[in-house]
Amino acid sequence: MSLTRRDFARRSALSGAGVALAGSVGALASAPHALASTDTESVGEERDHDRCGIGYGPLLPDPDGIVALPAGFSYRILTHCGRTRLESGEFTPAEHDGTAAFDGPRGTTLLVNNHEMDGPRSEAEFPVPLADGLVYDPAAPGGCTVVEVRPDGRVAEWVGIAGTANNCAGGSTPWGTWLTCEENADRADENGMTKDHGYVFEVDPCDRRANRDPEPLKFFGRFEHEAVVIDPRRGHAYLTEDADEPNGLFYRWTPPRHFAYGHRSLRGLADDAGVLQAPRCFDSGGRYVDDLSRATRTGTVYGVDWIDVPDRDARTVAIREQFGPGEVTRARKLEGMWWGDGGAYLVSSYAREDDSPGRPHDGQVWFYDPRRRTLTLKVLLGVNPDPSKDGHYDGPDNITVSPYGGLVIAEDGEGVQHLFGATDSGRTYPIARNELNLGTEEEPEYSEFTGVTFSPDGRTLYANIQEPGIMLAITGPWKRQRRR
Repeated sequence: MSLTRRDFARRSALSGAGVALAGSVGALASAPHALASTDTESVGEERDHDRCGIGYGPLLPDPDGIVALPAGFSYRILTHCGRTRLESGEFTPAEHDGTAAFDGPRGTTLLVNNHEMDGPRSEAEFPVPLADGLVYDPAAPGGCTVVEVRPDGRVAEWVGIAGTANNCAGGSTPWGTWLTCEENADRADENGMTKDHGYVFEVDPCDRRANRDPEPLKFFGRFEHEAVVIDPRRGHAYLTEDADEPNGLFYRWTPPRHFAYGHRSLRGLADDAGVLQAPRCFDSGGRYVDDLSRATRTGTVYGVDWIDVPDRDARTVAIREQFGPGEVTRARKLEGMWWGDGGAYLVSSYAREDDSPGRPHDGQVWFYDPRRRTLTLKVLLGVNPDPSKDGHYDGPDNITVSPYGGLVIAEDGEGVQHLFGATDSGRTYPIARNELNLGTEEEPEYSEFTGVTFSPDGRTLYANIQEPGIMLAITGPWKRQRRR
């Protein structure tokens, strides 16, 4: 049933939610689940995080030039492209991206790690090896590896899926598998590919046999996928699209009636199973919202209607181009997503004057509440005045919900790159800084952080440096962050 504009306006009036809440910063931060107290005229990190008792203090330079961390924290390199090796003897593949952690057998932790590589396989120095029975398209260089961390500290790595392209983010499922997403829509015969791409695939970290003969989950649509999460209560899947011209979409997939999730259940569905839809947002006055960049303050709440996708396999026209003006709501660079607090946190990495209709920003985090069918703006980063200097954040990408409260976000912006936290009450604080300079002293260059995720017991934060491809395990005196 459609959520009518009148219903949403009435709910907004009763709850105090509005398009752009007026009043003090404190009032803005008091909206349900609000995580930031800035608007697009503000920038960067809260400088008083230490005085407020949040975060872990300043980041200390790393003598090895890899990662700066707060006092008391340390890191360990688990995999390193071109240096560490798989069980089969090949080098660890390049371009580490989205990651999730699972409980493994005998006290192990299993990490499924995406490798975001595109183009012809022949041009990739360290592609995902074409392991027997685990290949979708032998011409594609990407895929996933599974990294096993044993209680004694030893690490093993093997292929989960190969022959896919641009495995960017993805998402874990309630039944303990990983959905890896191709941020690529090449057709067969494009860029050397032998099969169509732009799909989601399922990888089981605990059952290698379940990964044999990989099949795309075509009912999730064919587009430049970024991330996916599953609503464990209602069964919906939510997906983000990192694309432009026009800007990408946030999608909802509704499973067929009486469908029961579980191991290998997705493989049994037809290519056109369920319903794939895109959002059409409106404000508390019932006015249509064309792009999420229109929101200028945290606490902004939009109602959401869901519009059916005409051709989910995009046989002739990309899905995002199948909608005309006024039909759906878009956003620039829809990136990471994570399920938590009964809904989906999703990222719009940035918006510029020439590619989004609203006010420019350097990052948004939204919360979709499936019960209320609303999107609420939680984090808003103003335009970074100088990305080359430390102290401000821009370009959020991968995201996870922290067991210590709030969010942990991987930065994929310009200049300096961080992992940073956002508390439940709206303050940000640094967790790590990438110090691996891929450029020169005169013109430094730092790769983005990716794959941020906590171990199942919450003691270890895993994250990747995408280039050259390094997986890190970060430990230290984690603490519950104050709500202030």
